[in-house]
Amino acid sequence: MSITVLVLLVLIALLAVAVLAKTVKIVPQARAGIVERFGKYQGTLDPGLKLIVPFMDRVRYLIDLRERVVSFPPQPVITEDNLTVSIDTVIYFRVTDPVAATYEIGDYIQAVEQLTMTTLRNIVGGMTLEDTLTSRDSINGGLRGVLDEVTGKWGIRVGRVEIKGIDPPPSIKDSMEKQMRADRDKRALILTAEGQRQSAILTAEGSKQSAILTAEGERESAILRAQAERESSILRAQGEGQAIQTVFQAIHDGNPDQSLLAYQYLQMMPKIAEGDANKVWIVPSEITKALEGLGSTMSSVRGIPDQVDGPRVRVDTAATPSLAKETDAETDESLSEAQADVRAAIAEAQRAANPGAPTEE
Repeated sequence: MSITVLVLLVLIALLAVAVLAKTVKIVPQARAGIVERFGKYQGTLDPGLKLIVPFMDRVRYLIDLRERVVSFPPQPVITEDNLTVSIDTVIYFRVTDPVAATYEIGDYIQAVEQLTMTTLRNIVGGMTLEDTLTSRDSINGGLRGVLDEVTGKWGIRVGRVEIKGIDPPPSIKDSMEKQMRADRDKRALILTAEGQRQSAILTAEGSKQSAILTAEGERESAILRAQAERESSILRAQGEGQAIQTVFQAIHDGNPDQSLLAYQYLQMMPKIAEGDANKVWIVPSEITKALEGLGSTMSSVRGIPDQVDGPRVRVDTAATPSLAKETDAETDESLSEAQADVRAAIAEAQRAANPGAPTEE
């Protein structure tokens, strides 16, 4: 009797455990449980500890509500210019309505994949290869718009569509590499030419500045040399003027007589006879007559007295008195004759020194 009761108690405990297991359900976070009663949708269980009617209700599906990432394999797509490219995409989506995702579509992942491929073929089919390679953003936007519109009734929201890669045919790749290499070479040549041009411009500007500075330096140097020569000439002229003035004053202070003048004239005669072509010099007789006339004539010239009476008066060189006012007509006539005799004697000496040379009248 006791064994029968014990077996019965065990059976009741097992039944209680089975009923409890069928009644209590734990739904994880970010999940949704679809409850069916006798094969018909009964309700949706939120995350946490939930109770259902045992043996009547059951959790048919447990839907993941998190955003999912699905990568699709590369698919061949023909562009507008009849080139086949392989495009692989990545879809970011999440389930917003577990009931629609369960009962409106059998396999929403496969449906999204097929819809992505067909939409991608439609978009890329109207673009050239170059546009396809450079218009990824527009392709992504077109795919997302179509998928979001279609998958809305499936309880799915497409968050983002990304194109992982676009692979053109190998021949096209080779041509593109050659074109890019040619473009890079062209840019390198252009940059090199621009560098050479800038270098030439800078060199020319440097040469220009150097020439300008050199010209300015030469001009300043020429100006300084001219100023130095001018000052030197002025100083030489002033020195010569002072020397002439001093000699004139010394002669005047010395009160020369007729003998001194004759002696000075005789000292000038050797200079007349100087010259490489003069081997023999003959003193003409006119010179003696000129000297005699000079001595007799100069005795009456004022300013050169024969005898000095009284103290000598210093003559101011700044003021030159006029001889025409101090001499009379007879003295001027005799002085003119003496000067003519002296010029004739000098001309005769020059003809004797240089027989073939023309003489000045």
